[in-house]
This record gives sequence, structure tokens and C-alpha cells, in this order.
Amino acid sequence: MDLEVKGVAAARSYPRLFSRRKNSLQQGWTSRSWAIQNTCIPMVPPLDLGSLVDSDEEDSFSQAPHSTMHIDLKPLQFPSAVGWVTPCQRPYSQRHLNEVEQDVIPEDLPAPTGKYKLKYQQYSREMKEGYKQYIQRTAEKGKATGTRDTPRNKCDQVEEGSVDGLMTLDRKALLQQGYADSPNRVRNSAKKSDAEIVAGEKKKQIVAEQMMLDHLSRIRTTSTLTENDLSQKVEFDGRVLSRNGRDACRELVGFFFTHNRSLTVYEYRKFGKNRTSVLPFIKKDIYSHQCGRRRGRQYQLDDLYTGATLTFLSCDHPSLPKSIKENTLFRLRITNIDQIALNSLKDVSEDHGEDIVSQEAQDRLVLHAIQDKLKAQLHKRGVRILTGLGKYFQHLDKEGSGLLEKADFQQALKTFHLEVSEQDFESSWLILQGNGPAKNKVDYGEFRRAIFGEMNEHRKSFVRKAFMKLDFNKTGAVSVIDIRKCYCSKKHPHVISGHSTEEEIKSSFLDTLRDACSKSDEVSYGEFEDYYEGLSIGIEDDEDFVSILRTPWGI
Repeated sequence: MDLEVKGVAAARSYPRLFSRRKNSLQQGWTSRSWAIQNTCIPMVPPLDLGSLVDSDEEDSFSQAPHSTMHIDLKPLQFPSAVGWVTPCQRPYSQRHLNEVEQDVIPEDLPAPTGKYKLKYQQYSREMKEGYKQYIQRTAEKGKATGTRDTPRNKCDQVEEGSVDGLMTLDRKALLQQGYADSPNRVRNSAKKSDAEIVAGEKKKQIVAEQMMLDHLSRIRTTSTLTENDLSQKVEFDGRVLSRNGRDACRELVGFFFTHNRSLTVYEYRKFGKNRTSVLPFIKKDIYSHQCGRRRGRQYQLDDLYTGATLTFLSCDHPSLPKSIKENTLFRLRITNIDQIALNSLKDVSEDHGEDIVSQEAQDRLVLHAIQDKLKAQLHKRGVRILTGLGKYFQHLDKEGSGLLEKADFQQALKTFHLEVSEQDFESSWLILQGNGPAKNKVDYGEFRRAIFGEMNEHRKSFVRKAFMKLDFNKTGAVSVIDIRKCYCSKKHPHVISGHSTEEEIKSSFLDTLRDACSKSDEVSYGEFEDYYEGLSIGIEDDEDFVSILRTPWGI
């Protein structure tokens, strides 16, 4: 039979093709008899593209004439033995196929509308811009192997260092400096800093209120202090100097009272989003220096500044955690202080205290000179050397007291090829031995801080924040699996430019971090801090270092 189909209009006749079947079923025909009479399933009419228009202009668009096509349907003569489930076959000849292919594409398509012209122009511009950026990145990669004139680019320092005889772990560690080149670093840093300031002020307010309540309440204490006495105070933030993660990450807030030169320290704890608790950590009393040139002298305002270390005897504080009481001395580092209140109280105070003695100043000059010499040697090897020294000292410390002898430190410097003159070593040893509680032994943490120096408290605070985010169970150690999950490298400049993949940057970080660990599947706080301590040596700008921690850890 010959059938003429006209574009979409033919669709109206489509139900009629099944009308015979409906009538047949009503007349009692069986499926077998109907299949014999209708040996081919009806053809679905093709879609005429000429009748399709843009939705924005379909109201004003004049309908184009429909193209027509003729299809000859010649049913096959099936034998009577074939059932109704036999598939229908349509014997198209090559001539029929050519006719369909020619007629499916109408020749009278409407011209493209203005909407699609704009889309095409936008697409064309984006493709050209993307190609220009690709050419620019390719040119930058070619220049990476040569000499650069921009010393601020941290990624370039990594590639330049590859010809300086550095080990593979050194080059992998230096890749972390690339995060300092993030384009959105300043904006993100400003946003998070504002939030941190608000949270810090809220924490201080909660602790101050609890302190006032404890000392003014007649139920909790028999003190006769007045509110005026307690208001003459200097508030400061502190941290415990310890390699134990649980102790090092405690949030401490202290108060120094000028009416009798006493001080107290509280611990602030946060559970979830809304629950907090404030508990006394060091009871209010009068304390004095326990080591150093000022041993036995009572604490006064001149001893309080950011970076100052306050020492206490652990035996005087039975409520301290067991991990802290294991050591004879308990060291508290001041991380931040209310400078306005400190200056005002110093101005009105009658006793300003003595200045730093000349011998103490001379000691600092000696240690700073040694630090400058060693930092030049550790400029690009800091991560590997400092993490290696940490493992080496822990291996020698069989008793776990943290104290080592003079020969142990001399051997450590030789093992790691660190050049320190005999005179400088003897000078530093005399200073440290005089400041320490034990004879002929020195705490190796103090030794490292004295001859290598340490990052400032602003940098150290972000190291603790990163570790606290990883150590959500407050155990003091983090598994390598959790570190892999939390570490994000997609904003590294090498990943953005296509020079490296995210997995390559992440693997380079984990390789250097594992090398610093005594356990292959776990990282302690001390090892985590040693890693960033070594990385900090080669970074001068504090904001660059903060960006290196903010970007991959999301803090």
C-alpha cells in the first residue's frame, strides 16, 4: 500500500492505523487472525524539523510549509504456520533508504534567531580565552626550568631547589609552600580572622565571668576579695609546652592580679556547638620562677608578654592531668595578652620591676647567633632535619623523661651534618644547663628551641587548629587514613595549572609526613608540629605560612 505522510499533520491519522485492530477485537477476532491480516506494524511518521521554531519567537513566526515524503509499504506474505509473535520485517530497498535520508533533512529551515547567535558568540569567546590561558600556562611551564625573576613564587623555589643536591623528601616538602600563592588568600584570611576574633572574645568573656563568680562566691571560697581587686588584672591566653597532643591543645586563659601579684589559669572546653565548660587549671596563688636566671623571683608584670614562658612545679598542683604531672616542671607559654591593660597597669604601678639583667641579654645574643647559622643550613632541609631529630631524640630517651646528656646532643648534630662550632655549643650548653632543673642533663625540647629557634605563637596557633580539626576524638594522635581524607590539594597552584594532579600533591605530603613518624599508620602532635616547624624555617611572611595551613586543611 502507498501512504502519504505530511510532517506533523500526519500524526493526526496515526490513531486510525489501530482502529481496525480495535474493531477487530470487538468483532471477536483472535490475535492470530489479526496478525495474519496485519502482517506489519504501522510506521511512525518522521518528525518534520521545518515545523520547529524557537520558543521565544513562536508567536510571531510564520509556519513554514511542510515537506512531504512517500513511503511504499509492501507487506510480506507470511505462511500460515507462523504465529502472531513473529517479528515484523520491512524489506526496504536501497532506493527507499536514500529517499528517507534525503527527505528527513528539510531544505527550508528558518534562519537562526538572535538568541542562538549570542550564545554562539559567547561560546566562541570562551573557547578563544581558554586557548590563550592554555598557551600562557604552557609558556610558564617552559620557563620553570630556567631562572626566574620573581623570588616570591614558592613553587619556583621548589623547582630551583631540585638542582641544589636536595633529597627527594626535601623537594616534596617544599611543594607545600605553593599554597602561599593562592589568589584568594587575602580575602579568605580576612573573613576567617573576623570570625576568629569574635569567637575569641566570646570565650574570654565566658572565662572571665566564671573566674569572677568563683572568687566572689562565699560558697566556693573563703576569700575576702572585692570586685575592685579582681578588676585590676591582666588577661592572657596560654598553652602547655608539651609534645602530648591532648595537653598541647588545651585552651587556657590566665589572669594576673596586680593587688598582690597573684595569678590563676582556667581551662576552657567546648563540647559540640553550644556546650562549654570552664574549670580551674592552676589555682589562684603567688608563684615564682622555677628555672633560669630569675629562679626564685616572684612573677610580676614585666614577666608577662607574648612568647614568655611561665614555669611551675607539678607537685604543687595535684589536680593537673597525669601526663603533665609526670614531669617535674610544668611550662606554660603565653600566646596572647591584653596589651592595653598591661600598659595601663604598668603606668600606674609604683613598682615596675627590674629590667632584664645584662647576662640574660647576653645569653639571648649567643643563642640568636647560633640560630642564624643553623637556619642557613636548614633553609630547604628543615622538614627532614627537624623531624629526623625528633625521632632521634625520642629513640635515645629510654626513660621517657625528655632529658638527655651532653654527648647525646653532640652526636645528634654530627649525625645530621649540622655544623656548630665547639665554642658555640659550649656556650649554649652552659645557658641551657643553668636554666634546667637537672644537673648534666637538658630537656631536648628546650635544646631544639634554643639552638634552632621556633615559629612564633601566631603560626603555632594555626598548627594547633589544624591538628585539633583532625584529632576530633582528643586522643593526641591522628591516623594517616583520617589525614588523607581531610587533606585537600585541589587549590594547589600546580593542580590548578595542570602541572600535577591532586593525588600527586597529596602523596608528596603524606610521604614526608610518614617519614617523620615513629608509627607508619599514626601521627602524633609532636611529629605534626615538627613537620610544620621545619617548613616554617624557609617562610618569612606569617600570612604565607598561615595560608599553607588554611588552604589544605580548611581552617
